[in-house]
Amino acid sequence: MTKTEVFGSADDMAQAIFAATGGEVRLALPLGVGKPITIINALTSAAEADPDLRLSIFTALTLSRPRPVGDMQRRFLEPALDRLFGAYPGLHYADMIRAGTLPDNITVSEFFFQAGGWLGVDYAQRHYIAANYTHARDVLIAQKPNVVAQLFAEEDGQLSMACNTDISADLFTFRAAGKMDFIAVGEISDEMPFMLGPAVLKMDELAMKLEPKAPYNLFSAVRRPVSDTQHAIGLHVSRLIPDGGTLQIGIGAIGDAAANALLLRDAGTLNEVWRTAPVPLAGRGTEPFETGLYAVTEMLVGGLIALFEAGVLRREVNGAVIHAGFFIETRDMYKRLRDMPPAQRAKIAMMPVSYTNALYGDEAGKRAARIDARFVNGAMQASVLGDVMSDSAKPGQVVSGVGGQFDFFQQAFALEGARAIATLPATRSAGGSVTSNIVWTTPVVTIPRHMRDMVVTEYGTADLRGQTDEDVIKRMIAIADSRFQDQLIAEATKAGKLDRDWRLPDAHSRNSPDRIAAWLKPWRKGTLPDFPLGSDFDSVERILLPALVRLKTASLGKGPMARLLVASVFASPHPQEAQAMARMSYAPVPHLLEPLAARALRGALRRIMRD
Repeated sequence: MTKTEVFGSADDMAQAIFAATGGEVRLALPLGVGKPITIINALTSAAEADPDLRLSIFTALTLSRPRPVGDMQRRFLEPALDRLFGAYPGLHYADMIRAGTLPDNITVSEFFFQAGGWLGVDYAQRHYIAANYTHARDVLIAQKPNVVAQLFAEEDGQLSMACNTDISADLFTFRAAGKMDFIAVGEISDEMPFMLGPAVLKMDELAMKLEPKAPYNLFSAVRRPVSDTQHAIGLHVSRLIPDGGTLQIGIGAIGDAAANALLLRDAGTLNEVWRTAPVPLAGRGTEPFETGLYAVTEMLVGGLIALFEAGVLRREVNGAVIHAGFFIETRDMYKRLRDMPPAQRAKIAMMPVSYTNALYGDEAGKRAARIDARFVNGAMQASVLGDVMSDSAKPGQVVSGVGGQFDFFQQAFALEGARAIATLPATRSAGGSVTSNIVWTTPVVTIPRHMRDMVVTEYGTADLRGQTDEDVIKRMIAIADSRFQDQLIAEATKAGKLDRDWRLPDAHSRNSPDRIAAWLKPWRKGTLPDFPLGSDFDSVERILLPALVRLKTASLGKGPMARLLVASVFASPHPQEAQAMARMSYAPVPHLLEPLAARALRGALRRIMRD
C-alpha cells in the first residue's frame, strides 16, 4: 500500500479518480448510509460535464428524504425535514434518474430499493438486479469494479467501515488475497460511530481520502407510530422466541413492536395482556430471559440496541453479543453508538453478510452459535398455501427487493431448532378500500411454499412447516381478517384443496380490527405506546400524526369528512389544539374564515381526543 492522498476538494478528488482509471470508473458503493455522497456527486457531475468519461455505479438502497405531496404534508414535513431526517444532501444521480435526465455515459444498477421509492420510475425498474443479499457480492464482483468508495469513521489513525461491512469487508479481504484489484477511496464522517470487528481498516488501505469542508448529517430513518395491529403482531412474535436462542429482526414498526414486547416479557409485565387476548395464542416463550439471547442479523436496528442495553441480548459468541452487517437508523441510535463505552460497543461486531446471512465458512462454529434461531422478517402478502411476497407491488414493479429474507429462511431450514417467522398485517387500506393481505395466490413469490414456515398476523400464528396443503390453508385462514375468510374458503374449496364440510373454528371467526383495538386499549398509553423505542417527533407532532391519518382517510369519502367538519365546531377542543394548529401554520384559534382544510384538521384533532 502507498500513502493515502488526502483531498479537501471533492471535485479535485473526482478528477484524480477518473485519471487513475483511464476515464472509466466502475464504482462499487455500499447500500444505505455508507455512501460517500460528496465523492459520488463530484464523480457524477464530472461525468455529466464530460461525455468522454464513463461512470457505472453498482449499489443498493439509495436513500432520499421524503418529498411532501400536497399542502398538508408540506405543512407537516417541511419545517422538520432536517431535524427528522438529518441535513442529508441528495444524490445527484438519483435526481437525474427521477427527472429522466441521466446521460448515456452514466449507468446505475441497484439490487435493493428504498421501499416504494422507485415505483413507476422506468429507469430504476429496468436496471434493478434481483439478487439475494449473499449473492449480491458476487454479482458486484462480476461487474469488475475498479473503484470502491465508502463513508468511514476515523479514530487514532484507523478507519471503520462502521455501518457497512455487509459487502465491503469481503471486498477488502479479497483484494488483500489478490483476488480483486480496485482503488479504495473514502470520505470521513464525524457522525459515524467507530464500530469494531472486521469493520476496522488501516489507513493505507485507501488510495484517496476526502476530508470535506462541509460535512453532512447521516440519513435518519424516522420511526413511525406503532399501531394496534403492529403491537398485536409483536406480542405474538415475543412468545415464539426461546430463552438462550438467537434472534434476527428487521426495521420498521413491527420490528419495534416485537422488541418492545420482548422487553416487556423480560420484565414480566405481559401476563395480563396475553390472558385477555381475543384470539388463540401460540408459543410457550412467556417467562423472563435467564440465559439471554444472541443476535445475528444483516441489519442492526434500534430494537436490537434496546434489547442489548436492557441486557436481554447478553449471550456471547466469539466475544460479541450482536453480529450485524449494516445499519440505517435514527440519529438517536447513531449518537447512542458513538457515546457507548468502548468496551460495551465492542460487544457489537460488524461483519460481512457472508457471515450473518449464510452458514458457509466455519459452518460448525455458526451452527454451534445459532441455536434455537428465530428469524423475524416482514412481508407484504402471503397466500393461503404459504407463499410469501415481500418485494413487489405487482408483477414487474419492485417495491424494495429480496434482500436477506430468503437467506434467513434458508438458514431456518438448515439449522437445528431454527424457525423463520414472516410477519404481516392481515389487511391493507388504499384508495378508500380494504383488501386482504392473505390471498389465494400472490402475484409474485419471494419465499416459495416449499419453504413455508411460520406466518404471524395480528390474529395469531400459523405454524406451517411440515403440514399438508389442506392444513396450511386452514391455519392461514384462521389468522386472516374475518371479512375475507369466506372468500378464501370458497377459493380453496373450488380448487379441491379444502374439504367442503370443513367449518372455521369459532375461536377464529371474529377476527376484526375492533376486537384487537378493544384488547389493547387498556395498555396503549403505557405498556404499548405509539413510540415504544422513542421518537424524533416532538410532542406536538406526535399528536398531529394520528389526526393526519384520520384526515387522509376521511378525505376519501363525503360522510367522514363531514363528520370532521362538524366536530371542528361542536366537539370539545383538544388540550393542545392551539399548538398543533400553529405547528401546521394555521391560526391557533378557530375563526369564521378558517380554510376548510384547517377546519377538517381541527375536527380530526378533536375526534382523536374523544376516541
